[in-house]
Amino acid sequence: MTMDDSLKGYRGSARAKLQEMDVRVWSDVEIKTRKGTFAGIILPRAETGDDQHIVLKQRTGYNLGLHVDSIVDIQEMGYKESRYAIPESEFPVDPEKPHVTLLGTGGTIASRLDYRTGAVIPAFTPGELYGAVPELADICNMKTRKLYGIFSENMGPEQWIATAKAIEVEIAAGADGVVIGHGTDTMHHTAAILSFMVQDPPIPIVIVGSQRSSDRPSSDAALNLRCATFTAAQGNIAEVMVCMFGPTSDQYNLLHRGTRVRKMHSSHRDTFRTIGDMPLGIATPEKVIALKKDAKPRRDDRNVAIDTAFEEKVAIVYYYPNMKPDIIEALVDNEYKGIVIAGTGLGHVNRPLFGVLKKAIDKGIAVYMTVQTLWGYVQMYVYDTGRDLLDLGVVPGENLLPEVAYMKLCWVLGHTTEPEEVKRMMLTPVADEITDGEPHNGYIILQGGLPEVEEYVKNNLR
Repeated sequence: MTMDDSLKGYRGSARAKLQEMDVRVWSDVEIKTRKGTFAGIILPRAETGDDQHIVLKQRTGYNLGLHVDSIVDIQEMGYKESRYAIPESEFPVDPEKPHVTLLGTGGTIASRLDYRTGAVIPAFTPGELYGAVPELADICNMKTRKLYGIFSENMGPEQWIATAKAIEVEIAAGADGVVIGHGTDTMHHTAAILSFMVQDPPIPIVIVGSQRSSDRPSSDAALNLRCATFTAAQGNIAEVMVCMFGPTSDQYNLLHRGTRVRKMHSSHRDTFRTIGDMPLGIATPEKVIALKKDAKPRRDDRNVAIDTAFEEKVAIVYYYPNMKPDIIEALVDNEYKGIVIAGTGLGHVNRPLFGVLKKAIDKGIAVYMTVQTLWGYVQMYVYDTGRDLLDLGVVPGENLLPEVAYMKLCWVLGHTTEPEEVKRMMLTPVADEITDGEPHNGYIILQGGLPEVEEYVKNNLR
């Protein structure tokens, strides 16, 4: 291998520094900088990377970018070219174990990093998954089916409908459970729409992803996948669920009902939370503990109601002070069929919007109110603003989460645009998206710095 080949991916100043120090990509080095000495493996540079940094995978497993101007010396301690391929072995088949199908949509639930492009390449075949997470073979016989490989922000009706139909096929084929690998950013949106499109499944439908890719020491991918697979294979909750980290430590996952879950932090591993209720259960790679008595149990039949109706011309509008009527006017002009508003407080917007909302409703556009507080119910009869909105024809959405109300309105309008029938369907629970009340201990938000919280953290979280 020539020096040029060994430095592929590095350009400009970074390439010159490596040539000056006579070291290669994949060299095991100690790099002395003005800020200290760092040891690790020099990684290839992604094609989209700049030309000012050398990337080092430290002994801890974390990557570090070192600016070339700070580097004083590099000493090569050894060399071993790595390819970061996931080992692949045949997934063992045991006729005594349940059968689980993993449907792939994208995401990084089990993956390797392609340092040429900086992209995460998913492990997907049963053999790849077995190589990455061999414990899966202790749980089930696994079959995989790749539906598509996209970032979750690109999920839409085409993918949701295809996923619902794929679930129907796997249920009919005798699967004991279905796991759906999904990017986390819009996982709760997919969980909501699948709750309406896949009604009363006889087996668990478990959506899972990872906040941190598999090449990172703090990755949640393996635990999430093991917990989701056990839930699908042997758990006794037959609903559409999200299975992700519970506490910040690797203790257990939580199972969240598909219509009551939301991603609540951009990067924490314990980002998913049940809103306005309690989680369905706790999952580990060895057991599932139900937390709610109303969780629907697994059944022996193969019956499921698949209903993939969907109207795309629906919008969700997050109200803010001083919002102008032209926001709503644009939706009316573009012939939208439905609008979900995330209103303030108990479900309010400012009076300048009243005229255009009345215009929208008179044109047959379904307008539903939710609350941006997330917890709690729309209660528009308390103040004059709310009562006036009710008089206009705005319909309160009970305790529907804004994203869930959006997904449900898309689904309902796929069936009918008749106002009273839309209202009946919107306010009739399908998958506990509307509840009779919130548990007394459902809303607990602890604030760091308070004496009682700090005492709890000291005594319980180590």
